Parts: sequence; structure tokens; C-alpha cells
Amino acid sequence: MIEAREMKDRLIVGLDVPTVAEAGRVVRDLEGVVSFYKIGYQLAFAGGLDFARELADSGINVFLDMKLLDIDNTIAKGVENIVHMGVSMLTLHAYPKAMRAAVEAARGSDLCLLGVTVLTSMDEQDVIEAGYELDPHTLVLRRAEQALQAGMGGIVCSANETEAVRRIVGPAMAVVTPGIRPAGADHGDQKRVVTPRQAISNGSSHLVVARPIVGAQDRRAAALAILEDMRAA
Repeated sequence: MIEAREMKDRLIVGLDVPTVAEAGRVVRDLEGVVSFYKIGYQLAFAGGLDFARELADSGINVFLDMKLLDIDNTIAKGVENIVHMGVSMLTLHAYPKAMRAAVEAARGSDLCLLGVTVLTSMDEQDVIEAGYELDPHTLVLRRAEQALQAGMGGIVCSANETEAVRRIVGPAMAVVTPGIRPAGADHGDQKRVVTPRQAISNGSSHLVVARPIVGAQDRRAAALAILEDMRAA
């Protein structure tokens, strides 16, 4: 698990923007306030992987949200190359074989591998429609246990499940929670959401926040307000 000495080390801002130029503006707006950024599909396919390297080279923590899932050899080769990028965290879907292959490929590095359990945009009906017989809560707990057994650095889940997950994985693993919304904020396409204060109280190690900060008129003020809510926990 990545050591987080202060709340600002536990807040990950999602650079869910269409261009590297816009991502750069977000990082400049939040300089001195935020030290951790998420790069996902939208930015990755617009030059974001090179931008991730630049951020990592400058000492900024990067959470590469690729949600990898493939055959073992492909996962291993991909992770081996990602290790050389210098990013801090990488996601893959929490399938046992994929997790074991990734752990072996990242062995000896500082890369924190995170198993994605159930997306926070999915509720029980979505999980049923996808072909699973388990409800989201039960599925999250099963995948958390499998991530622990595989030797992963942490998992990604809703903060609604964090307290129960902590009883399975203990205090050492990272529990990263997206779907964070300040009180009164629009939920957007997220369905299993919590406030920053609730997430920290439930045991989340890191919070991923994108639209409430990136889409704010004053990004710096929005980030500071979320950090204050986290500290209140």
C-alpha cells in the first residue's frame, strides 16, 4: 500500500478531460493542493500515457486506471511495461488469474496493483443483467478476498462496502473508492455514492474525485473543501 501521510496524499483527482492541454490546466490549478491524479481511458487515448510519464517523472503520483483484463501472458507483458512508466497505481479487473499474473509481473517494483471489484456505476440490477448471481455487496467481498490471496496491493470498491472489506483485507491493503460526491452534489452516472467524510470514516485509504473538482468553477476551492470534509472524519 502507498503510504499516505496527509489527507492530500489520499485524494486522487480524476483527470477525466478530453485533452492533455486541459489536464495540464487542471494540474496547474491544483498545484500545492493535490499530489495524486488518475488517468483513465478518455485521457489515455489522447496522449495521456505520455502525460502520465511526465507527471511521474516530476514526482507526482499517478493512478493509471486501465482496468486490464486479458490472458495471463498479455497481462504480464503489459504490467511489465507499465512498471517502467513510474506510475504509482494500476487497476485491473479482480479476476483471480489476471491478478496472479499481474502480481508476478510487478514483483520487486513499487507499483501498487488494484483489483476493481464492482463498478460504482452498477447497482444490483446491473450486476444481474451482466450474468452474476451474487448481489454487488457479496461480489465485492468475494473479489476482495481473492485480491488478498493473490497478493494485490489493494482493491477498488464503493465506500459503502469499505467497512466490510476492511474486515477481510485488514489495515495494510489500499482500499480506493470512487463514486465520491460532496453532500448535495449531483450523482451523475454514479449509483453507489458516499461523501468524502463517510468514505474516510468507513476505512477508505484513497478517494477518487473527478467531476466535483475538475468541473468546478473554482477547482482549487472545490478540492480544498473536499480535503476539509475528509479531515473532519
